[in-house]
This record gives sequence, C-alpha cells and structure tokens, in this order.
Amino acid sequence: MILRRWEDLPASMKNDSVSRYYQILSNKKLSLLAKRIFDIVFSLLMLILLFPIFIIISIIIKVDSRGPIMFRQVRITQYGKKFRIFKFRTMVENAETTGSQVTTKNDNRVTNIGKILRKYRLDELPQLLNIIVGDMSFVGTRPEVEKYVEKYTDTMMATLLLPAGVTSQTSVEYKDEEQLLAESDDIDKLYVENILPSKMNINLKSIEEFSILTDIKIILKTVFVVFS
Repeated sequence: MILRRWEDLPASMKNDSVSRYYQILSNKKLSLLAKRIFDIVFSLLMLILLFPIFIIISIIIKVDSRGPIMFRQVRITQYGKKFRIFKFRTMVENAETTGSQVTTKNDNRVTNIGKILRKYRLDELPQLLNIIVGDMSFVGTRPEVEKYVEKYTDTMMATLLLPAGVTSQTSVEYKDEEQLLAESDDIDKLYVENILPSKMNINLKSIEEFSILTDIKIILKTVFVVFS
C-alpha cells in the first residue's frame, strides 16, 4: 500500500487540506506497507477459517427470502476509485429502489435473517474479498456511495488517500447510527448535514494517528462492540 506521487493524485484531491494529510502519510510508508501485508495475510486466513460459516449463511439467506445471496453496490475507495462492495444481502430484493441508501433501525426492508446478520455485522464478512484485491482494508473510512462523496469538502477528500475500511473508529462511535437516522423525517438531509461531517472529523483524526497498533486496537474495539 504505497502512496501515489502527489502529481498523480486526482485533481479533486489536490488542495491544501489534503496536502497536510498526504505529508503525514508520506512519513509512514513502512507502516502503510505493513498494513497491506497484514490485510492480505489475515483476510486469507479468515476466509479459510470462516468458509463453513459462509456456506451456512448463504443457505439461510436463500431460504429466508427471494433474491441473490450477495449484495453488490458501487462504493468509492482510495483516490476516488469506484468498486463493487461484497456484502451478504440483508434486505429484500431491489431495496434500493424503495427507500434511502442508508438504513435505519426497524427499516421494513430488512429481512428476518438480515436483522441478525446486521446486528453482529456478519453481513460484512464477504468484504474479505474486497480486502484481498486491494479495494478495502480492515481499518479505514467506511466506503460511501457516490452521491455522498460528491458532498465531501476539500478536507474530507483526504480520507480517500487510503483504501476504504471494513471498520473504523467511526464505526465504533457511531454504532447506533441506524437509531439516529430512524428519528429523522429527512434521512438523507440528516446524514449529509450532521452525521457525515461528524464522522469525517473522526476519520481525519484517525489518519493523523495512523499506525498498525492503532488499527489493531480499532479491530479489537469493534469485536467488543459487536459482542457486547
């Protein structure tokens, strides 16, 4: 995971705010390399160990509701690259056409098994595949859909210097995000104007404090939050 040269960054990222975070990461190139090695080794190991769980979840999803096993959606990752995220399907077929692109608590589009998968974040397990190919990392800013990335400020663009993550400090602090959204009459407005800026401040601070040790701490925090 080596940073591109500044000259090779997309034009949308070449601003003074991003430059500050670019310099921080430029001084941590060995840590970035170690992060990539960690991602590859542990994602492969987890895929092998969890393969039986993948099979069981896949069967239950097919029995529980009509539709594909996997949910694929275009998200944005490092340098603004578009990619298709892997997730176990937790909502009814074609759910995106019947509501917001963010999910709220008690969302009637969520299937019975989907409620359990989302509660314990088991729906995120297929993202191990995204990690292996390099579109994601274990820890990093959660990948947004394009319409929300278009709302990024110059400073927020700095979060695209690194691959998107399966979890983050933001995921820990906003573990009740679906509940917050459920209390709003305009979900998209609340997300863009209040929640997104707050989450991005946390993500930017995480870039400043980036280290392999910090990543491991966030992973352990996530496990604790899920099972508590």
